Order: sequence, then structure tokens, then C-alpha cells
Amino acid sequence: MPPVSSPGSLDSPAQRSAAGERAARVRFRRAMSLMLMTLLLPGSAQLLYGNKRVGRVALRIWAALVVGAVLSVVIGFFAHGFLFWLTFDPAALLWLRLLLIALAIGWAYLFMDAWRLGQPLTLTMGHRRAAVGVNGVLCLSIAASLLFGAHLVGAQRSLVLAMSGDGGVSGAHDGRYNVLLLGGDSGAGRWGLRPDSMTVASIDAETGRTVLISLPRNMQNFPFAKGSVMAEQFPDGFDADYLNGVSTWAGDNTELFPDSDNPGVEATAEAIEGITGLDINYWAMVNLEGFKDLVDAVGGVTLNVRQPIPVGGLGDDVTGYIQPGVRKLSGFETLWFARARDDSDDYSRMARQKCVMNAMLHQISPQTAVTNFAKIASAGSAMVSTDIPAGEFDVFAQLALKAKSQQVSTLSLVPPMIDTAHPDIALIHAKVAQAIDRAEGTAPPPAKAKKHKNATVTGGSLGSLGTGYAANESDDLDTAC
Repeated sequence: MPPVSSPGSLDSPAQRSAAGERAARVRFRRAMSLMLMTLLLPGSAQLLYGNKRVGRVALRIWAALVVGAVLSVVIGFFAHGFLFWLTFDPAALLWLRLLLIALAIGWAYLFMDAWRLGQPLTLTMGHRRAAVGVNGVLCLSIAASLLFGAHLVGAQRSLVLAMSGDGGVSGAHDGRYNVLLLGGDSGAGRWGLRPDSMTVASIDAETGRTVLISLPRNMQNFPFAKGSVMAEQFPDGFDADYLNGVSTWAGDNTELFPDSDNPGVEATAEAIEGITGLDINYWAMVNLEGFKDLVDAVGGVTLNVRQPIPVGGLGDDVTGYIQPGVRKLSGFETLWFARARDDSDDYSRMARQKCVMNAMLHQISPQTAVTNFAKIASAGSAMVSTDIPAGEFDVFAQLALKAKSQQVSTLSLVPPMIDTAHPDIALIHAKVAQAIDRAEGTAPPPAKAKKHKNATVTGGSLGSLGTGYAANESDDLDTAC
């Protein structure tokens, strides 16, 4: 009689094969589980099956990061200033970048160790290939995401450092920050960036309510701020050139500004203070060519083109026109919308520039900024130079966010209100004060609004040279544009 098999024995090939397949599936599920554990709780695979010390350290770090992220979101929800500080402080950005890089390396190591703990050599070839694929996808996806995040943080830090100035912190004057915005037009045969466009953004330090005060480049015979370097040189007013020539004059006499890296800008700021009666906190020089790249980085800007705008001119041939209508313009088109003077005049151009500023303020959303961050950072570093210290960037970012939901007021010191050849400085001071008071709600609106319905337009806002362009003097720039 043949021997009787004991219970549980696997004598037949079929039984042994089935048992082997079950064991292979168990080993495969274990290997996949280890990788999933590493994805959800980094270090848990090591704590259960590997180096427990490594597992404990990894889990503690992960718990600390989760708690820190949750606290940051909660604090940022109730105190937005914390998030703005984290976004613009170079030291915080440096540590955040290093943390992301270290996290990418450490997490990748844990995935590789989880693969080892899954005993890949005991898996069948099919299971081994599947496990390799899953582990590779998870490891590379997590590490690549973290390293890309580190790259974006590094780009933001580089942008902050490239744009920030070395000036001291300047407190608000009478509850307002006054920032001088200079449009620099560089080109062949021109030295540096000359300020062809000059606007003071007077910003309420609490609400962000903004008044844009623009000055024409061809203003003459104006005073400088009392006690300034330029006032000592021109006690009776500047009669050597136009307003945009102040920068060139200072550049030719740099010995008068021994402690300044930007004598042209400093002298221009002294002129703006003398003309407007405002104390300038900071300045920012915008390179118009870099501005074109910024508009492209955010996907264009929508503007109301009222009349055909020539592309070209300014000493070159006109090569085409931007046609009328409400349309989204590219960076190239937006640049010419703001620059064009052919078939137009300087004061219409100033009105168009105000409309561009207003559109950029209200149309660039936080979502757009995040989505196109790398492009914006690249364009911004080449577009703006300023004396605003990096520590103040978060302040102005918060104010810009507040300003998005409010009207923007505008005042341009141009004809017919102001004679640019012989400006009435007392009238200018009064007009500036009235515009700011109306924005703050402490002064009544103008007795009679200007009517522009039947006026000639030249591409900017409603109005004409004789009646004044609506965008050059308005309590709500949206309606004027």
C-alpha cells in the first residue's frame, strides 16, 4: 500500500505551483504596501520592517512638517502679513528652498530603502517589473515636485534680491506712501534708462487706496524740494531743460551726489517733491522693454482701444496699427499702446499709460501670478530697479492686494489745467491735496464733472488736448478708460 500523505503536504506539481503563486502574490502585495506606506507616512516602512531609528526620525520630521504647514495656513488665514513675509523675505526663502531640497533627497532615499525592504529578488519577473515601475514613478514624482518647488522658491528669492534696493526703510508720510514710478526708455544711442514717464503712486498706508499723479516730461521752470541738492543749484527753478532732462543733468554732475548710486533718479525725485509738495518714500524704474515681457508672462492685458494706435514711430516708420475695440493685447501691443505718440500727443499717451497701470492692477490675479510665476520672475528681474528694501516688499504686496478691490484715482499735471512751460506750483499743490483728500473721503467731489461725449479721442481715454483726457483726471480710472 502506498504511503498516505500527511495533511497539508504538497506532493502534486499543481499544488506546489498554486502555493508558489500565492506566496508570490503575498510578497508582491507586501512590496507595494511598503511603497504606499512611504508615500503616505514617510518612515513607517522602516519603522516596521527596517532600521527603526531611521523610521522614527523620518516620521518625527514628517509630523513636524505637517504641523508646521497647518499652522502656517491657519496663521496666514488670520494674518496675511505672515504669508507675505514668507514670500518676500530672502532669509526665509533660502531656508525654505534648502528644506525642500533636503526633503526631496530624504524622501527619495526612503523610497529606495522601501524597495530594498520589499526583497525585489524574491519577486517574480512580472511582479518585479511592476514594483520597479511603481517605485520609480512615486520616487521621481515626489522628488521632482519638491525640487521644482525649490526652483520656484529660488527664483522668487533671486527676483527679490535683484529688485530690492539698499535704501533705508521710509515710514509713511501723513498716512501715505508716495512711490515715484519712472518709465525708462532704453535704445540705440541713448545712455542708460531715461525717465520718459513719471508718476507718483500715493498709497494709503491702511487701505491701499491709490492716487496716480503723473507729470509731463516737458514741464519747465519748476522748483526743487527745499534744502535739496538741486535746489541749491537752481534756487529760482530749473530752466536748463525739461523735467526729464533733470536726470541727464545730474548724470553730468555726479560729484554733487557723492553718496548716491543713482544721482539721476535722486535729482528727479527732488524735482517731483518740489512740484507736487509730496515727500517721496521710494522710487522704482521700469524698463519698458522688460515691461513687454511681463505682459506676455501673464498672458496679455485687456484694454479698450478707442482709436487706431500706431505701432512704430518715435523716429522710425509706422509698421501697423492696433485696431479699435476691447481686446486682449500682447506685450508688444501693450507697449506700443502705452508709448505711441504718432497721430497723438504726450498727454493722450499719459492717459493711455494710466489705463495700462489700472488694467494690470485689476487683471493680474493671484492665480495668474502663481501659474505663470517662473515667467513673471524672469521678466520682473529685468524690468524693475528700485530702492525699496527687500524687507518692505511684503508691505507693498499687501497694499497692492487691497488696492485691487478699490477705485484708482488719477491726476495728471497737464494742459488745459496746467501750463507746462510756466506751471502754477501753488495750484498744483492744491490739486494734489484735493485729489488725495477725495480719495480718502475727506473732501467733496468736483462741483461739475467734465463732459467728453463729443470730444475727439486719439486712442487713450475720452477727451482731447483742449478739454483734457478723462483718464488724466478722474476719481475712478475704470470708467475713464
